[in-house]
Amino acid sequence: MQEVRGQGMGGLVFPSLIVSCQARTDNPLHGPQFMAAMALAAEQGGAKAIRANGPEDVRAIRAVTTLPIIGINKCWMQGYEVYITPDFAAALEVAEAGADVIGLDATMRLRPKESLAELITRIHDLGKPVFADVSTLEEGVVAAGLGADFVATTLAGYTPYSRKTEGPDFELLGQLVEELDVPIVAEGRFWTPEAVSRAFELGASAVVVGTAITNPREITRRFVKEVPA
Repeated sequence: MQEVRGQGMGGLVFPSLIVSCQARTDNPLHGPQFMAAMALAAEQGGAKAIRANGPEDVRAIRAVTTLPIIGINKCWMQGYEVYITPDFAAALEVAEAGADVIGLDATMRLRPKESLAELITRIHDLGKPVFADVSTLEEGVVAAGLGADFVATTLAGYTPYSRKTEGPDFELLGQLVEELDVPIVAEGRFWTPEAVSRAFELGASAVVVGTAITNPREITRRFVKEVPA
């Protein structure tokens, strides 16, 4: 793969750090106002794009920043493991809320409605690039072949059949960079600047960091583990 630098589709700038601003419902920071503040803080720190979940958070973040937003929409449906923007209705919600790029689960698992090919096509019909979260090299090849504009390692280790690694799956990152001609984004279990640096050395166009930047509760827990009993 050729090195990707400069501005790509959806306004994303390469190489760059993308900050994932998300908080689950049990987190004290859950809520659009908190995620908007987090996104603004990330921008002030030098982030070049934001990844956000759900139309409410996307809309709130869009109101405070002009940075590109990778919008996802987590929807859990009984009988299906795919929940990151599982269908077009979910994609449309975040697109209308102001997302510049639509992120989705691009694994080969059973989907509730549209096929992956149809979903990518329909998102493109909205004029939005597709950010494909995969867990294996095969899934990345398929996603790119179906027209995904970006391929990310987001789900590596989170599907039953993908390799489990304590930190980022650098092996998968390297394979995707070698095999594909679309920008490859490293995401998943990035805890240190050193790991981010290694991802860029392997050819990542961008790196997404979430919990290590935007989840004070989990950051605190990591430090507390080192406190003597």
